[in-house]
Amino acid sequence: MRACLHALAPDALKAEIARQLHTFTEHFGRAPDFIDGHQHVQLFPQVREAVLTVAKRDAPQAWVRQCGRARPFRRALGDSKGLLLDILSQGFRRRAAEFGVRTNPAFAGTYTFRDQADFADTFPQFLEGLPDGSVVMCHPGFVDPELAQLDPLTTLREQEYAFFVQDSFPGLLARHGVALA
Repeated sequence: MRACLHALAPDALKAEIARQLHTFTEHFGRAPDFIDGHQHVQLFPQVREAVLTVAKRDAPQAWVRQCGRARPFRRALGDSKGLLLDILSQGFRRRAAEFGVRTNPAFAGTYTFRDQADFADTFPQFLEGLPDGSVVMCHPGFVDPELAQLDPLTTLREQEYAFFVQDSFPGLLARHGVALA
């Protein structure tokens, strides 16, 4: 909310983002190939300005993740998170272009995070109409008690993991013309 109200300290944001990029570079010996933010924070006003400024200066070859879908506003009423990300990404993509910073062409992966969600049924919809270089968000894994305490959105992680390790997953990707990079 503070970012939307332009109530954050721009210099502090840039310093923190630069520190994180510097730490990455120290540990990996090179700048990152791509940049994103936890919970899509890079899309918000003020934060996006800081991320794009630092990315252009400190990681000019990196692309920065935008979260707009290939077909914005399709299924918008049933996916409020996707709709919000579509709206925030419009401004983000415009500013990234003005900065000369590359972004991914499209994003997919938002769905209801209710326990009854059927990830296996939902995932193929993410692949529909995705251009090359798109990003599909997912959070597969195992939930331990510590993670359950830290993050309320963990109930579907194991369902996602089980879907991705199925023998049928590579065939699903092939039927949609998708290759993992």
